[in-house]
Amino acid sequence: MAIKDQVDHLKTRFYTEESEEFEEDFKELLAQYKAKRAEVAAAQAKEQADNLARKTAILEQMKSMVEGANADGVMANLQRMRELQAEWKTIGPVAPEKTQEIRKAYQQYQEQFYDLVKINIELRDLDFKKNLELKTLLCEAAERLQNNDNIVEASRMLQQLHDEWAEIGPVARELREQLWERFKAASTVINKKHQAYFEELHRKEQENLERKQAIIDQLKALLEPIINGEPMTAKRWEELTEQVQALQAEWRKIGFAPKKHNQAIYEAYRAECDRFFQTKAEFFRELREQRKLREQRHKEYLERQKAREERAKARAERLQANGGVDLRKLRDRLIQEIKTAENNILFFTGKSKTANKIVEDMQKKITELKSRLQEIEQKMREEE
Repeated sequence: MAIKDQVDHLKTRFYTEESEEFEEDFKELLAQYKAKRAEVAAAQAKEQADNLARKTAILEQMKSMVEGANADGVMANLQRMRELQAEWKTIGPVAPEKTQEIRKAYQQYQEQFYDLVKINIELRDLDFKKNLELKTLLCEAAERLQNNDNIVEASRMLQQLHDEWAEIGPVARELREQLWERFKAASTVINKKHQAYFEELHRKEQENLERKQAIIDQLKALLEPIINGEPMTAKRWEELTEQVQALQAEWRKIGFAPKKHNQAIYEAYRAECDRFFQTKAEFFRELREQRKLREQRHKEYLERQKAREERAKARAERLQANGGVDLRKLRDRLIQEIKTAENNILFFTGKSKTANKIVEDMQKKITELKSRLQEIEQKMREEE
């Protein structure tokens, strides 16, 4: 329980410093801590319940002694009261909600006992004197705490002094008010400092919250034009990244925001940072894809250019192999001659004997042309 504040501080620092690498280990340690704290709390609750039962039993005995006080049992009652007081001091604390009630009853029965029971004045004064010395020491200790610059520590120590005060018996009636006022005055100084400390702490936390919100707004403002379609370049992204990194450095210098807002403001900040860097990553991913596409297209262009050069070279070699004749053009010319001859046959067919002789000659020529065409096409297939 004594390290709870330290654990909370480490937890906040861990998530503030944006480290995800050890998050599972950290969560496991937190779970172990919480489990052990729960065990301690359960044991503490049981112990406090037992302490309450023991102190209640003592109060019942003190009440019985106060209500049944008589002259014959003065010394016996005084000795028993001291025994009960000694036993009371050995008992640990009770639940906080019962502390004030149980202390009040304890002090009430002590005071009633010493006021009502007609005990030997010398013995009572001896107890009063001892209690006066102890409470005076507590007053002096409380007054020294005013010089402690660590107000949180001073406040905690003051509470311990109050616990000790409540355990000490009464002093002489005429000194009670005066001594209590001295102790209370020293306590008031510490309490006011404690209050002022936390008021200043809360003011700073509120200021930190506003500064952090301002950084989030700046992050949004940096990304807004991009979301709305502003043309971007790699250089522009680098400029914006430097600005974002500067804002992140400023964020890390800012202290905690109020506890109820601290986690929410951090999550909002982290979301804006993630949004910026995700958008940047998407831009450069698309840039790389575009560059890759351009390189692929250039590569395909070079391949096509190379293929054209190879085809041209092949054609030149074929022309050279065919005595400078382009087989493709020769084929096309033969096809055209065949079509022309076939059209002419239709014109001369059946007109005269002379025309029939011309048709026969043309038929023979067409056959020769087709034979030549087959040879040319065969050569072309071989070349391919």
